[in-house]
Amino acid sequence: MNQKLVVSPSPHVHGGDSVPRNMYGVIIALIPALAASLWYFGLGALIVSLTAVAACVLFEWIIQKYLMKTTPSISDGSAAVTGLLLAFNLPTNIPLGLIIIGAAVAIGIGKMTFGGLGNNPFNPALVGRVFLLISFPVQMTSWPVPVESRFQYLDASTGATPLSVIKEGVASGASVSDLMSEIPSYPNLFLGNMGGSAGEIAGIALVLGGLYMIWRKIITWHIPVSVLASVAVFTGILHLVDPETYVGPLFHLLTGGVLLGAFFMATDYVSSPMSRQGMLLYGIGIGVITVLIRVYGAYPEGVSFAILIMNGFTPLIDKYMKPKRFGEKVKTAKVQNTK
Repeated sequence: MNQKLVVSPSPHVHGGDSVPRNMYGVIIALIPALAASLWYFGLGALIVSLTAVAACVLFEWIIQKYLMKTTPSISDGSAAVTGLLLAFNLPTNIPLGLIIIGAAVAIGIGKMTFGGLGNNPFNPALVGRVFLLISFPVQMTSWPVPVESRFQYLDASTGATPLSVIKEGVASGASVSDLMSEIPSYPNLFLGNMGGSAGEIAGIALVLGGLYMIWRKIITWHIPVSVLASVAVFTGILHLVDPETYVGPLFHLLTGGVLLGAFFMATDYVSSPMSRQGMLLYGIGIGVITVLIRVYGAYPEGVSFAILIMNGFTPLIDKYMKPKRFGEKVKTAKVQNTK
């Protein structure tokens, strides 16, 4: 017998996926939301997006080349995705210096400190966003008014977001039915005509991008559906209990960063669970924590904090909800002798 049977380690079949394919797929999925942000916020959205992407790519290249002494991998698109997601979590009138600081924290602390792509326990863009929110709360909570701020940047006219209107109004004793007159209509909320960050607007654009990623199998439906369903269920229960204190579920789904978080932030490959059951539990946890922060916390928005908290639980979820290994023996119960 001259032929030898060569057995190599798994995997034996390549699925065709690659990091660049998935990363550039995410960028394509973000294009509708980017176009919407440019339509509503114009010059500010363009400056913030370009600066965040360029800064993230530059910091990753510098760290890999001069600190880690490895070949830079900026062409895989992961740094560009982090930059876009960071930009989507920032006001479109934030100063350039703060964007660069946020990018440095996102890449330097959130990603490269742990070894780079594939090793980060937390979503890098959210690490940068939360750092800026805690360090520079005034600049991070100044929201340009859409449409009329298209040709303005630092001097853009600002206003309150729908979430902050409800939060502050209810705290001051106003009822939800009275406050809803100050909120844009639900069609306007869905189309994005409201105050907020670049990625908190245009729900229709975010949903289209999310469906594109599911269709391309870049992500699965488990995390987005569990996040959105849990937010809808728990806010619906609160609204039924006291409709004058708690706003309805549709409002919570269309405002803030729920849609962006569900489709683009919570689904980060590295910081989310691997099993389907784990993804569902992870998504429910994000939804519940988001509602708790929005309703009872100090901030009107809680998606970023909820995702980072559940990122920390991901290793525990993976440990106790991992799928059964192929070939593993099933534990059988002892059969009693009936004779």
